[in-house]
Amino acid sequence: MIIAQISDTHITGNAADAEQRMRDFALVVADINTLDPAPDAIIHSGDIVHGGQREDYARAGAILSSARAPVYLVPGNRDDKANLRAAFPAYAYLMSRSGLPDSAFIDYSIEDYPVRLIALDTAGSGSNRGGFGPERAQRLAELIGAETTKPIAVFMHHPPFEVMVGPDRLHFETPEMIAHLSEALQSSGRVIAVFSGHVHRATAGYIGNIRATVAPCTATTRRYGDYPPHMKERPVYQVHRYDPSGGFVTETRIVKAGPAASV
Repeated sequence: MIIAQISDTHITGNAADAEQRMRDFALVVADINTLDPAPDAIIHSGDIVHGGQREDYARAGAILSSARAPVYLVPGNRDDKANLRAAFPAYAYLMSRSGLPDSAFIDYSIEDYPVRLIALDTAGSGSNRGGFGPERAQRLAELIGAETTKPIAVFMHHPPFEVMVGPDRLHFETPEMIAHLSEALQSSGRVIAVFSGHVHRATAGYIGNIRATVAPCTATTRRYGDYPPHMKERPVYQVHRYDPSGGFVTETRIVKAGPAASV
């Protein structure tokens, strides 16, 4: 199984670098379309747009419409869940489990692959940091327990471990939330990988013995970390390849800088 992960595109029409963000996003999707073998799924791990505006989701949707693999979205702290759902009505997994857009959370499982994909909504309320309380814990337990034979990969926006680079080490509202989430992820013994974004730089860690990776920011003008001059305008994304004998192996893929296809 192959997963292409995009994160933190921060699409907006109200910034000096708005066109650059659109270009970076389009270049990444175009590059994913050239992968051979092709990915089974594309995961966007949040902050699809910067301000949650409907017109920005329309811009993002125009780019994602060219993707050749199935696309799965998870909300970030910058996303507006109501507008996200309204912008992508064909993505049935964004609806609540009752089939109506009435849930405060966008969380779901995808059962079509050798590895089950579980999206966990960690977007907090009024904060850039992640949230994880009793209701989310119950919903995650239900998703994990719905099938008991396949390995599981969980994708979420906020990294649920200490990030040792950058100004902040913890990206949830409290350390206790991270501890409770870590316990929930390890409880079944079947979660083998966690993929996230949010910190705008590539890093990796562990949750117990679960490998956890953080995808870099797709928007080149928003990413952190040191990049050489020839990399300043080259967007990057990650490709996760799964093999039953060894689990996931991650490649950070560098995209050629050049004109993106019009969207």
